[in-house]
Amino acid sequence: MNRRVWWVMAVLCALVVLAPRAMAQQPPETDPSPIVQQVTLAWDRSSMPGDLEIWPDRTVLGFSRDVSRKLGQIHLTCRSSVDPSQGSCRTSGDEDVLFGSSEIVLRMVEQRSGLPTEVRLNGWLRRIVSGRACTNDFWTLYVYPLYSAAWDQCNVDEPLGTGVRLVLPQEELRRLVAGQWHGELQLDLKVDPAQGTVLTNVITFDFTITDYNAVSIYFPLFDQVTPHVGLNLQYDPIAQTVGGRTQLDMCLYDGLGSQSQYLGVTVRDSGPRPPGPSGYSVWHTDGGSDATQRVDYTVTLDHNGSAVPLRNGVEQLLHGIDTAKLRLVLLPGMTQPVFCVPTPLTLDTPRVPVSSKRPGYYDGDLKVELRVPTVTP
Repeated sequence: MNRRVWWVMAVLCALVVLAPRAMAQQPPETDPSPIVQQVTLAWDRSSMPGDLEIWPDRTVLGFSRDVSRKLGQIHLTCRSSVDPSQGSCRTSGDEDVLFGSSEIVLRMVEQRSGLPTEVRLNGWLRRIVSGRACTNDFWTLYVYPLYSAAWDQCNVDEPLGTGVRLVLPQEELRRLVAGQWHGELQLDLKVDPAQGTVLTNVITFDFTITDYNAVSIYFPLFDQVTPHVGLNLQYDPIAQTVGGRTQLDMCLYDGLGSQSQYLGVTVRDSGPRPPGPSGYSVWHTDGGSDATQRVDYTVTLDHNGSAVPLRNGVEQLLHGIDTAKLRLVLLPGMTQPVFCVPTPLTLDTPRVPVSSKRPGYYDGDLKVELRVPTVTP
């Protein structure tokens, strides 16, 4: 082997030996500074995101080789231990040596309805140490709760800095129904547990969530069955007439947190025989096709206090959905309540001479269809 080849191989061997040590380096000197972060995401509940990593593991909060600065005691606390409006967790540091992660409870609010929902974030601290007596890369293998202010020296290695991880798990994101959600988390950074806050980190969350698979027409009095409604016909013995009125409670859920630009509602007479001139009819159960076998009625929809006549098979666009009154309901198959738009139907049967109709039972069918915009809010 000539001298040049020998020298190249020696250098390569040296690089292989030194590579692990070169990779295992302490982070640069880092003074604690406020983190102001905006987290904006949009998704449909049929395709949920995974765990939302706010701060990746080993995000450096502070590091100095000057041990007197005590950056190895950095810890994070909340403003309140009971009020989750800006995050609820421990409000003071704990100098006992504790291991593991900790939770922060944060209240998220749906902006259209004001519906509050609490989610739980998970996080931990990891210390940056002075040597490799207990670890090979200057980072502790074990983790501490976010509120840990412990001075945890391992052998000769002293804690010189602190890193953090903060995650909003997927199972917590599932607690949020369709809508526009907002929340703000404030975490105070402290160093010496005997002293006050050094700085405050602020994370703002804005989520736009859709749920197109859950778009539905909901009849509260008929939770999971097809509505069966009578016309509530009343006989007037003096005028010798029959007529009546009945209301069917109905609520529309658009899968957008009731923020659609409009909703399209179509009501059809789906009976086996053509309806009369009013557009909707019930027929005598014994058959027949003349007017004496038929009772006609009209359908009106109440939208935000206004009566909207519905013509058979003609779509009616309902506007002002984003400002309409809402109703909190638990839809079939869902685990969290949602807000839908109340749109009750009124079936009105004008009075007719009782002698003009055949005595007996009448029935018919109505079909209600809902169309929502394809554009997300």
